[in-house]
Amino acid sequence: MTKGILGRKIGMTQVFGENGDLIPVTVVEASKNVVLQKKTEEVDGYNAIQVGYADKEAYKKGSKSSKYANKPAEGHAKKADSAPKRFIREFRNVNVDEYEVGQEVSVDTFEAGEIIDVTGVSKGKGFQGAIKRHNQARGPMSHGSHFHRSPGSVGMASDASKVFKGQKMPGRMGGNTVTVQNLEVVQVDTENNVILVKGNVPGPKKGFLEISSSIKGNK
Repeated sequence: MTKGILGRKIGMTQVFGENGDLIPVTVVEASKNVVLQKKTEEVDGYNAIQVGYADKEAYKKGSKSSKYANKPAEGHAKKADSAPKRFIREFRNVNVDEYEVGQEVSVDTFEAGEIIDVTGVSKGKGFQGAIKRHNQARGPMSHGSHFHRSPGSVGMASDASKVFKGQKMPGRMGGNTVTVQNLEVVQVDTENNVILVKGNVPGPKKGFLEISSSIKGNK
């Protein structure tokens, strides 16, 4: 069965393993996860729990800011006797009988040594050229060269006479949902509601993360 929790990336540090090896880890804070809704196969066609993380501020009339909860969000969270949440995700294929609406999901859901998948939004890089965005090679930088960092030919002059869809071009880079699979939980600190994950995970500091059981590593 799948397990999951939501958190926020604090940053990276390093710890020593039992054999003395230095292990780079990402610190993920995951406190006050609340089950907002249960979905069952009889009612919804599949089993899942909806988990919320990080409180939103109370509704302010006329405000369009995302940091304030709207009336539907307040009503939805009220069923779980909780405040509206900024970050809400669904975890499927869970044992819904183990959860109740309004229950708090803590970091001890996972144990050291477990293999997990971590999903986050990658750092936005803005508008970038083909070399940085697609790792293409540049042309000669010597005198007389007319090809330095430009993408080169992107289409055909005669046969198709068009640029095909999917051509690697300069454009907006980053800001995509990325999942890194088969990461190891190095340590779980229940006192500080922190999970230490081996290696790096997507996104900047303070970015939201979704941690779930690995779909490959735990088979």
